[in-house]
Amino acid sequence: MMSVTSIARNKVLPFLRKSTKMQSTASLSSLVKLEEKQGYAVVSMQKTPVNSLSLEMIQALSQSLIELEKNKCKGIILTSACPGIFSAGLDIREMYQPTDDRLNQFWSSLQTLWLQLYGSKMATVALINGHAPAGGCLLAMCCDSRIMLNGKSKIGLNETKLGIVAPSWFKDTFVNTIGVRQSERALQLGSLFSPEEALKIGLVDKLVPDMETATAVAEAELKEFLQIPGMARYLSKMKIREAAIKDLSETREADLNQFVNFAKTDAVQKGLGLYLQSLAKKN
Repeated sequence: MMSVTSIARNKVLPFLRKSTKMQSTASLSSLVKLEEKQGYAVVSMQKTPVNSLSLEMIQALSQSLIELEKNKCKGIILTSACPGIFSAGLDIREMYQPTDDRLNQFWSSLQTLWLQLYGSKMATVALINGHAPAGGCLLAMCCDSRIMLNGKSKIGLNETKLGIVAPSWFKDTFVNTIGVRQSERALQLGSLFSPEEALKIGLVDKLVPDMETATAVAEAELKEFLQIPGMARYLSKMKIREAAIKDLSETREADLNQFVNFAKTDAVQKGLGLYLQSLAKKN
């Protein structure tokens, strides 16, 4: 009988190959910076101004993980090279008046990235050095540990405030991180938490006062994970995560169709259009 992990990998690999063909090495390095160190790597998102998760950005992150696994990297620190922002989440422009092909590629690529990162054999630490709403929060929750810079930044799944419903695998990741009741309330209200609030509910594991301290703490946290025998650590993680991974692996086409149909409804398109107008006025 195949393990859940094997099932997930068999369903992810075809999408990884497609993504790899679509992105060149040059475009990858312009969006994601890889600094390979002894036994681990720092993965820095650098899509100015806010690391919005466009199709290209999502595929660049996927390719980064492929590259690191190919190089037998044992762990990563996921962070941002953009001051004051970890990631602003999914690029709304990908969902507003999209072509069918682009929208399908966008969501399929996001599914793939989540399956890769949430089920990674590498030890993963998120160094959250700025705002992390929606998809930014999802990326952080996919990691094994979250270190957040203290201050005015916010983190959470705020999709409902845009008239969007977080899909089941977002919900599963949230529940596995902060528990059922906190997730139920936060998902309905689209709550964004301060660093102190996030620490209190377990959305982040540690707060740090500045970037110099943050880097040192993230490295120490990663090294603590890497001291554990790799297979034992990974299989222990999968005891918690495998049900969610199996669920998406087996239903990703249905999830894709559900998202595409929902995103194209008049109500959602109107809400996204108004939101983009409000951003334009701010700029």
